[in-house]
Amino acid sequence: MESAIELSQHYQLIERAIEYIEANAQRQPELDEIASAIGLSEYHFQRLFTRWVGISPKRFMQFLTKEHAKELLARSENLLETSHRVGLSSLGRLHDLFINTEAVTPGEFKSRGAGLTIRYGLHHTPFGKCLVGTTERGVCHLSFVQTSEGNAIDNLVADWKQARMVEDYKSTAPLVEQIFPTASTALSENRQISLHLRGTNFQIKVWEALLEIPLGAAATYEQIAAWVGNPNAVRAVGTAVGHNPIAVLIPCHRVIRKSGEFGNYRYGAARKMALLTKEYVAAGSSQELIAR
Repeated sequence: MESAIELSQHYQLIERAIEYIEANAQRQPELDEIASAIGLSEYHFQRLFTRWVGISPKRFMQFLTKEHAKELLARSENLLETSHRVGLSSLGRLHDLFINTEAVTPGEFKSRGAGLTIRYGLHHTPFGKCLVGTTERGVCHLSFVQTSEGNAIDNLVADWKQARMVEDYKSTAPLVEQIFPTASTALSENRQISLHLRGTNFQIKVWEALLEIPLGAAATYEQIAAWVGNPNAVRAVGTAVGHNPIAVLIPCHRVIRKSGEFGNYRYGAARKMALLTKEYVAAGSSQELIAR
């Protein structure tokens, strides 16, 4: 079994491959061309990509089509509508996670973390290096390192300016192991992880809605806006999604455009596609990906 460090290193190659495939998808590049672009032999690239993603590079190119994005939306729509009719916490798939999610009081929001101790750690994951922060109430921060580790830490501090920060890799490591299993295709919705959220009432509603998008499915900004009771607030929903402080656990990567495009992601479009593809495979769908 690959270690977390090896998976993180392999993800850097996979990300480069995804970016190359996306940039050249219209002409459907051959396997040897993609492998050469990231400095691997055709054999090793095919083997690494399939082991990491769970599907072949050719099927992944099919995954990037608008048609498949629309298929993801169609598969999730009924679940979203059903959950909306009976209440956010009733879908069950993420029930345990949802009921442990706590919004802070206005006083706590204004205090910017005064009196709190946040323990944080940097960790390798199958999607690159991440920064996790946690309080006694639960995970308060999860982000991917993009430019530098220092910038990632500075962003955490900016969100919780008055909190006491303690670097504590050992206390955050078990959480990372639970969120990102080391098995190359494993992802799970059965997480019993408490969250410590701090946001406006509207942001909390949007983040709660994101928790109800099932593994292997997606929703549009318009659907989320309607779901939180304000169908005209599509732009505000987009802003709330973009300010999600706890990546992956609150799956903002599952929100895509109604046109069928996957759209941007705070931590890079390639990472968003990698997360969605992994979840599609982990969901165990027997449906064939739609070809162009």
